[in-house]
Amino acid sequence: MTPENPQEIFERTINELSSGAEDALSKAAAEGLPDRAEVVDWVERCKRLVVEERDRSALRSEIPTLADRLRRLLGQLALRGESSADAVVLRFVERLPEVRRRLAEDVEAAFEGDPAAKSFAEIVVAYPSIRAIAVYRLAHELHILGVPVLPRMMTEHAHDRTGIDIHPGAKIGRRFFIDHGTGVVIGETCEIGDNVRLYQGVTLGARSPRHGESLRGQKRHPTIEDDVTIYAGATILGGETVIGSGSVIGGNVWLMESVPPGSKVIVEPARHLVRQRGAGEPRQLHWDI
Repeated sequence: MTPENPQEIFERTINELSSGAEDALSKAAAEGLPDRAEVVDWVERCKRLVVEERDRSALRSEIPTLADRLRRLLGQLALRGESSADAVVLRFVERLPEVRRRLAEDVEAAFEGDPAAKSFAEIVVAYPSIRAIAVYRLAHELHILGVPVLPRMMTEHAHDRTGIDIHPGAKIGRRFFIDHGTGVVIGETCEIGDNVRLYQGVTLGARSPRHGESLRGQKRHPTIEDDVTIYAGATILGGETVIGSGSVIGGNVWLMESVPPGSKVIVEPARHLVRQRGAGEPRQLHWDI
């Protein structure tokens, strides 16, 4: 068999990769694929601005720079409807003071709720939940403005860094705190009230349908009312599931139905049996020790 000319192989590969086939990857490219490194750098600078920066001269320099970079990122996307990049940029910049106010309340809630916190500075620089919430609150503003792709890239960057997965479409109230945080998942249509605290491994998710595409745009994730605490490993699913205000959801609870305000939901404690070598029946450990 005569070996094929390498140049022919290269040319054939180039032709196939550059073809206009209407597959999912081609559709994605047509919608816009911002450079990930550029997005990460922009969101980190934006987060630093709302969390830390106070100097007027620095703000006067940084805000126009970040606005211009956002405008360039939006230019790589197919904006929906009548939105213009300039209008989106100005509205986003206008919302930055409110984002800062919300984040200040989140930090305050962390300080009041976590006895391990020694200072506000420790929370700001060392708590992964504050990093994830800060990026979420910035991304949520762009989501509200109808910006595609970019808000998800922002929260997925935070997910990579913290292990906390918050969809930018979720609606989260004031004074929100996630303790520890690793493994927390908050879905797109989740609604969370004020003064809510989550622990690590909590999932606020959707039921898994056979035809998920048919539910796009519908409420699929739970509603968590004000003053609710959800402990580690709890899973709460479904768009019709409402956790009433003031409730406490215990660790490892699995819920797919609503509970009224003031509820306490716990998993029935397991039975711990001790069997001694050579003994007969195992004896049960009591919980009231």
